Amino acid sequence: MTPNPLAGDLDRVLERTRGLWRELRGGRIFITGGTGFIGSWLLETFVWANERLKLGACATVLSRDPAAFAKKAPHLAGHSSLEWHTGDIRSFRFPRGDFSHLIHAAAETTVELNRKKPLVVLDSMTQGTRRVLDFTRRHKNAKFLFLSSGAVYGRQPHSLPRIPEDFLGTPDPAGPGAAYAEGKRLAELLCVLYGAKYGVQAKIARCFTLVGPYLPLDAHYAIGNFIRDGLAGGSIRVKSDGTPVRSYLYSADLAVWLWTILFKGKPGRPYNVGSDRAVTVRELASAVARVFRPKSGIRIEKKTSPGMAGDCYVPCVDRAKKELGLSRVFGLRRAIQKTIDWNHSIR
Repeated sequence: MTPNPLAGDLDRVLERTRGLWRELRGGRIFITGGTGFIGSWLLETFVWANERLKLGACATVLSRDPAAFAKKAPHLAGHSSLEWHTGDIRSFRFPRGDFSHLIHAAAETTVELNRKKPLVVLDSMTQGTRRVLDFTRRHKNAKFLFLSSGAVYGRQPHSLPRIPEDFLGTPDPAGPGAAYAEGKRLAELLCVLYGAKYGVQAKIARCFTLVGPYLPLDAHYAIGNFIRDGLAGGSIRVKSDGTPVRSYLYSADLAVWLWTILFKGKPGRPYNVGSDRAVTVRELASAVARVFRPKSGIRIEKKTSPGMAGDCYVPCVDRAKKELGLSRVFGLRRAIQKTIDWNHSIR
C-alpha cells in the first residue's frame, strides 16, 4: 500500500483531537460536500482516527458524482469505512438508519457560477441546507455542523483589523458574489430556526481563507494560483496591486477546528475559523516565491492608487480560542511549503 503523503499531518490532527472521538465510537456520520477541499480533509481525518482508535464508525458521504472523486482520491473513495450516497443536495433521498453526527459542507463556490447562475448558487445554499436540516430532524440528539463563510459579514471596514462574530455588517445584495454570501446568511438563519423549533443542535463554522493539500490551484484562490505559478517554473502573477489583506489557516489546523466545533461547540453559536495573522497579497506572493528554489519572480499587474487601502478579510478568532481552546499551529511559510510538497508528491 502506498504511504499516505499526509500521514504526518493526520497524526498531528489526531494528537490534538484524540479525546473528542470517543462519542463517534460505533456511530454513523453523514457528510455533504465531502469531495471538495474541506470535505477531503474531513474524510482523511475521519478515516485516520477511525482506524487508529478502532472506533468502528462509518461515514455516509453525499456526492453527485462519486466516480469523479474516485479518480482524485482512490484511497478514500474505496475505503471500507466510507459509504457513498449519490444525489443532489437539494433533493437527495434520505439514507436509511440512524446518524449521531452530520456535517453540511456542500456549497457552490466557483466565481463563474456565482456570476452566471446566481439563482443556482442561492438555491443550493437554501434548499440544500433545509434538506439536510430536515434529514437531521429525524435523528434525535444528533450533532450538526454547518460550514458557513466569513462572506456573511460583507465588506470589512478599514477601521476594523479583525472581524468578530458579533460584527453586524452585511453583504451588498447588488454586489458580485452576493448569491453566495446571502445564501450562507440564509442558511445560518435556517440552522438557528431549526434549532429553536425542532431542537436541532446546529453548530456554525464561519470559514475564512485557507491553504493546504487538496486546495484547487486553478480556481479563484490567490494562494493556490501563486503556488501553481511557482510549480510551473514561471513568475508569480499578482492580478491586483498587491494591497488586499488576507490571512491563511492551514488545512490540518482547519480539521482540528471543525471537529472540535462539531463535538464541543455551542448550538446556534457561530465560530470564526481562520488565522488572525494578517498578510498583504504582495507579502503572500513573496512568501510563496521564497519557498521555491531558485526563488520565483513576482509580477504585479496593477498599480496602487494613492490613498487607497486594500480590502481586508481577516477574522477575530478569540471566541474559538477562549471557548474551545483552539489555536493555530502551522505558520504561513510552513503551510505553503507543505502544500507545495504535497502537490509534488501527487504528480
